[in-house]
Amino acid sequence: MLTSHDDSSLVVDKLCDQARGQNTLVTCFYFDFAAGMEQSAISMLGSLLKQMVSRMETIPENIWRAFREQRQFISGGRPQLVDIVRMLQVITSSRPTFICIDALDECVGVQRVRVLDSLKAILEKSPTTRIFVTGRPHIQGEMGRRLAGRTASVSICAAKSDIIGYLRARLGEDEMPDAMDAMLEAEILEKIPENTSET
Repeated sequence: MLTSHDDSSLVVDKLCDQARGQNTLVTCFYFDFAAGMEQSAISMLGSLLKQMVSRMETIPENIWRAFREQRQFISGGRPQLVDIVRMLQVITSSRPTFICIDALDECVGVQRVRVLDSLKAILEKSPTTRIFVTGRPHIQGEMGRRLAGRTASVSICAAKSDIIGYLRARLGEDEMPDAMDAMLEAEILEKIPENTSET
């Protein structure tokens, strides 16, 4: 799992480039800790569904039918999670699909369980669907359990030299350079990379 939003965006851009002109769907969702209460499993999967439908030349009849039935039952309200998952299964089983989810660790715990269980249901019906997830290492075990072992993970850590280079660049942009002496700068360049590489 990657831990950088920038890394995730690069992957999405690459997949979109490769999918251009192909019968392939690429969707993405970015979790944000600050918006945790608004980012439910329904809103996240609904966003993926909306992206998929908007990229299709024709919308499958069973998707239209599901929306019409849902409107009749709940007076135009939103579909339920099970309905969204069913629609996603229909679409993803008909063509290769990439689902990219950034910062899954920032999703509220109970919602993360629902997201992972829904993704598992989609994978079971959609053999050509691939899911790319970024997040901190502590959710790796949960992902493995919830997705029934259908995961492969890659740990990516910044090299100490990269961190030092980044810090030097940021310190060089300081609008108050006189506020820091050479000794403090040297201490920052020594301590922060050490602490970062241990986590």
